[in-house]
Amino acid sequence: MRGLYLVTDRDLCGGRPLEEVVAAAVAGGAACVQLREKHLSTRAFVAEARAIKKLLADQGVPLIINDRLDVALAAEADGVHIGQDDMPYPLARRILGKGKIIGLSVETWEDVEEAEGWDVDYLGVSPIFATPTKTDTRGDWGLDGLTRIRARSRHPLVAIGGLNAGNAGAVMSAGADGIAVVSAICAAADPLQAARELCLIISAYRNPDGRVPKTD
Repeated sequence: MRGLYLVTDRDLCGGRPLEEVVAAAVAGGAACVQLREKHLSTRAFVAEARAIKKLLADQGVPLIINDRLDVALAAEADGVHIGQDDMPYPLARRILGKGKIIGLSVETWEDVEEAEGWDVDYLGVSPIFATPTKTDTRGDWGLDGLTRIRARSRHPLVAIGGLNAGNAGAVMSAGADGIAVVSAICAAADPLQAARELCLIISAYRNPDGRVPKTD
């Protein structure tokens, strides 16, 4: 999982339709969209996921559902992102099968070590910096923590937490394969331009083979 990864938050969209913000982010270069809904009913979540899936299908951009395997299955999404308090990864993989994307949040070094034995598609390194959109974590990794994980892990790393155009380059240099943002796009006055700027930064810090430069 590489490039710009949008995680949605309808409350940050300033009254704009979520589909409008997602479409703008993809037009600006977002390579993946994670649909995160903490308060919708299951019926409404599935309906929204289906609508977003349809929007993304022609663009070749995968739709990932946050937490909810049932919604991912019902909406025929491309995958799911799970945290340490969600369904255990081996069971999630058994249910979804090998053809689906599964991302896993890692919040401690023990999480990183355990994930080495699994065929997860990417690790969500969470959070890099403190952020109001993620308040249920066990501390911040920081750039040094991200670099340490890069040296240990065989998986693609998607960094999330307090990321924006001002620090995306440093995070890529520290070992991220992808940058996940919430407010940097959802709350932006111009989501398309915000996504475009972030993609340019990500591209500038990535080698031609798709890997980020090694740091000493």
